[in-house]
Amino acid sequence: MPRIEVAEQAGTSLAGEPRPTEDRIVVVDSVAGHDWDAGAVAVLDGATEQRPDLPSGGWYAERLGGHLREALLRSVDPGAALADAIATTARVHDLQPGASPSSTVALACWTADTVEVLVLADSPVVKFGAAGVEVVADDRLQQLRAAGRLRTRSAVEALRNRDGGFWVAEAVPAAATQAVRVRWPRADVHALVLATDGVAAGVDDYGVFDWRGLYGLACASGPQAVLDAVRSAERSDPERTRWPRPKVHDDQALVVVDFTH
Repeated sequence: MPRIEVAEQAGTSLAGEPRPTEDRIVVVDSVAGHDWDAGAVAVLDGATEQRPDLPSGGWYAERLGGHLREALLRSVDPGAALADAIATTARVHDLQPGASPSSTVALACWTADTVEVLVLADSPVVKFGAAGVEVVADDRLQQLRAAGRLRTRSAVEALRNRDGGFWVAEAVPAAATQAVRVRWPRADVHALVLATDGVAAGVDDYGVFDWRGLYGLACASGPQAVLDAVRSAERSDPERTRWPRPKVHDDQALVVVDFTH
């Protein structure tokens, strides 16, 4: 089995107050019908829910993550597993499209021969190998934000899980078919990094490091050092003027999978 290291850290609410993290990490180290060297990992980022009549994004990510783990124990097809988990979560908790909390998903599955990743919304997966660094990202949310199309809650709700909008895990199993997916021979993959946007901001927004530098720091000092470096950058900008953002500190979840171990 590859070596898997994880780190998590809670951020703040929109009002700047401490509260439990809404990110979740899923690790599966055995899959029915496969040899011992098959497994999967995922990071989920529950969206901060502002509709008072709905459960929190963390509540949803916790339940989706549980059902995703169950699905991955049966299959290492990431799309099928995610669709199964979304459908099960919606059925068990009577969640309706457009009236459900939601979560991003970054998922990696592997067998002895292949590695496949799936990304839904803004939690990327980064591959490291002999060919260099490859970032697998779903940039639809970023493009909509840059175009000023997500400025209100009603705008977000109108574009969620719609063609021409963005796709996220919610109560629509077909969202899994809209994810960004990439597959490689396992021999080509030395390591993977899966991160929620509270970590990816250190690369994409703050310029604390690039992805190679992030991976190098995680290897040298552990994944918690990466979280601490991003958090240090945010503390240097408490008024959010240098890097405008909704929260002083976002939740952080990071997984490093080393296939050379």
